[in-house]
Amino acid sequence: MLRRGFLLALPAPWLARAAQNGFEDLFDGRTLRGWTIREGPSTAFYVDDGAIVVHRGSNYPAWLSADRAFENFDFRCEFFLKGWSDSGIYLHAAEHGPPSATGMKLNIFHQRDEKPKPESMGAIFPLVAPKLVNVREGEWNPMRILMDWPQLRVWVNDEPIHDLDVESVPELRYRLRSGFIGLESLSYPVRFRNLRIRELPPKEKWEILYEKPEDFDNWFVSEGSPGFEPVNEVIYGDGIGHIASKRQYRDFELHMYIRADRHHNGGVLFRTSGKGLKSERHYEIQLHNVPEAHYPTGSLYYFKRARYPRIEDYKWYLMQLRVEGPRCLVRINGETVLEYDELTNLETGHIELQAHQQGKWTEFKKIRIKRL
Repeated sequence: MLRRGFLLALPAPWLARAAQNGFEDLFDGRTLRGWTIREGPSTAFYVDDGAIVVHRGSNYPAWLSADRAFENFDFRCEFFLKGWSDSGIYLHAAEHGPPSATGMKLNIFHQRDEKPKPESMGAIFPLVAPKLVNVREGEWNPMRILMDWPQLRVWVNDEPIHDLDVESVPELRYRLRSGFIGLESLSYPVRFRNLRIRELPPKEKWEILYEKPEDFDNWFVSEGSPGFEPVNEVIYGDGIGHIASKRQYRDFELHMYIRADRHHNGGVLFRTSGKGLKSERHYEIQLHNVPEAHYPTGSLYYFKRARYPRIEDYKWYLMQLRVEGPRCLVRINGETVLEYDELTNLETGHIELQAHQQGKWTEFKKIRIKRL
């Protein structure tokens, strides 16, 4: 690639100060080691003259992700844009699903709006306008992002543009609180350098229900003869029947990634007595990717139909299930598809995975739960 004469060399003294202050480099200035293109062509991002550059031909959707997930952190970087430019920095993005909906996107835009808008430079796109817009074209713009949930503070060019209680914004309240930092491509050659981070103490406490084959011991067959089996990081399910968590939960938040065969049929049960559909009590979140189905994916079976989430067959999607007292909320790929507040079974119970149709497989991975 051609080197750009307007770029400055990496400031070595500054890097030394960052290391002394507990920061670690996320970018070595030479390669994309430690980063993964989650979506888009392999050419979507490249390194030139000490900067990560968005390729002009990468097209949307394409994004580059740090290989590690972070919860609370102090993140620093610099970005350079010239002329019409559009990009973004993702926070708490999910491994699968739209990163700006599962997590958050801080907008990178060339225009210097006098009156900040939810789509302006620095906005939490497209929901929360920044306090001011102070982007500088043709110059390096330092940015600092301080995430200590629920507080989010952002500075651009050393001026504060956000000081926000994230939970005060209804559309942000249930976004992921831990996830990947990423760079977005909209095919404009925006540049990023000096990416570094200092982790802050975590606040979330999750129980792992399944991440690897050894975790399959957390489950038991609760009904029928289902073909559930652990395959590396995935639980593969087929046949007809259920497996249940050995532990029981009343109020909780449950996260998992799911993918399935075309027109599959299955479910995730909660507050059960551990006997599948034969349980004296249970609720079921339907998994059924048929748009015109009576109860499509995300529905609280029998009680309330979900808004169809437009998921794709064979492709992983994120499901979040939050249950608290009589209330139940389901989010698919960052979209709230169901809210219900009339649960009458308020007892502690098992979580169950359902296989409901022979020959129609469903897979689950990274299943974790947090008690509320």
